[in-house]
This record gives sequence, structure tokens and C-alpha cells, in this order.
Amino acid sequence: MAKYDPRLDLHFAALGDPTRRAILTRLARGRASVSELAAPHDMALPSFMGHLRKLEAAGLITTAKEGRVRVCALAPDAFTPVQDWLAEQRALWTGRLDRFDDYVTSLKKERER
Repeated sequence: MAKYDPRLDLHFAALGDPTRRAILTRLARGRASVSELAAPHDMALPSFMGHLRKLEAAGLITTAKEGRVRVCALAPDAFTPVQDWLAEQRALWTGRLDRFDDYVTSLKKERER
């Protein structure tokens, strides 16, 4: 198993909220200003900024000031730690389930004798 990445807790905490997932879905189409990202959400701007801070702290997005506008974008390779962890889990459970299938198949063959 690969070395534990401490960012995983931050990633999963950030991904656990539907507002933050919606922000990430929008940013998958390209960069956007904070006001553009906030528009579809029925909440005060300070609350919305809290969501952006959590995403940025998790390393999932980057923000930059361009003149008077703050622009957000997905961070390069933002989801790599999550994808790596999920791939490890998939491999682990696929192996376990394959061994379980082999065991059940062998039991079935023994009972058929």
C-alpha cells in the first residue's frame, strides 16, 4: 500500500459537501469568478467564501486576484491523491473478492463430490 497522504482527510472533507462538489463541477468547465460561482447558490457571500477556503485548503482549487475580481480554477492534479487511494482500495477489495470467489467455488465443488 502506498504511503498515506495527509491531504486525503482534507480532500474527503471538502468533497463531502454538495455545495463544494457543485463548485468543483462548475470549475471542471474552466475558470470562474467568485461571483459567477456564488450566483447559483442561495447563501450569503461570507458563507460561500468559507466553501472556497475549504476547497483551497484541501488543494483542490486555486484562487488569484485579477484586478478587482477573484478568479478560481481547479488545481492541477487536484484529485490525484484521491484517485490513488481509491485505486489502492479497488485493488485490495478486488483481490479479496477474487479469493472469496475461489473459496466458494472450491466449497461448491467439494459438496458436489
